[in-house]
Amino acid sequence: MTKTILITGASTGIGQATAEWFFERGWNVAATMRSPESHPAADRSDSRWLTCRLDVTDPKSIASALQEALSRYGRIDVWVNNAGYGLSGTLESATEQQIQRQFDTNVFGLIRCTQAILPHFRNQKSGTLINVSSMGGRLTFPLYSLYHATKWAVEGLSESLQFEVRPLNIRVKIIEPGPIRTDFYDRSADFCHNRGFTEYNELVDQAVRTYQKAGEHGQPPEVVARVIWKAARDRSWKLRYPAGRDARILLTLRSLLPNRLYQAVVRSQVFGRTRLR
Repeated sequence: MTKTILITGASTGIGQATAEWFFERGWNVAATMRSPESHPAADRSDSRWLTCRLDVTDPKSIASALQEALSRYGRIDVWVNNAGYGLSGTLESATEQQIQRQFDTNVFGLIRCTQAILPHFRNQKSGTLINVSSMGGRLTFPLYSLYHATKWAVEGLSESLQFEVRPLNIRVKIIEPGPIRTDFYDRSADFCHNRGFTEYNELVDQAVRTYQKAGEHGQPPEVVARVIWKAARDRSWKLRYPAGRDARILLTLRSLLPNRLYQAVVRSQVFGRTRLR
């Protein structure tokens, strides 16, 4: 029987790479996104490919996309909560609207989607829920306080949820990518810093240069797609899957180093010799 996967945020980056990866390997793919009409694959003439609208901030669109996928394929075996974006900058500069958008997309949107698919998984007595978090769900970097807050929330939610749904034969998997060459650093990103808060400017400028270089040297999104493929087919109850060499290295360092030493390493790598207090 051909298996079916539904992926949120599949228009670009990790979501798009994952959709193509599963489709090329024979799965039915429901590639969901906010604006499917403008996506190059929207008119793909293959019954195993479905492009439909899903905005994680809109409960009606979530229900509609789920029903559309079920109408075509009859069941969903894997649901990937991938949609999200990154807000960076100084916390003091963030507006209420930016903070709300960050949490509404990365946390509340993920919760809405999870609540939508769980009844289906319960009824079919199986299913795999894959939440795309980040290595930033278990460690932190300067200027990403709000983004980290959402990803730490995803990690805690997923870990606790596993206890609830494991007796129902529903698996929960967390994917933790490191720096990946996607529009996370461009179209999907948001930056907040008020230059009037001059005390921050030197550190912000140095950190931005560091992160831009990290994004330029990040790994391709197919690296994460391969890890999602592995997690989707893994019948064990393993919870966390780091994706990419940087994630594996940094998460290992974070687990081994004491807090003071780890924080010193981060400050030196991000800020260089700029005010390391």
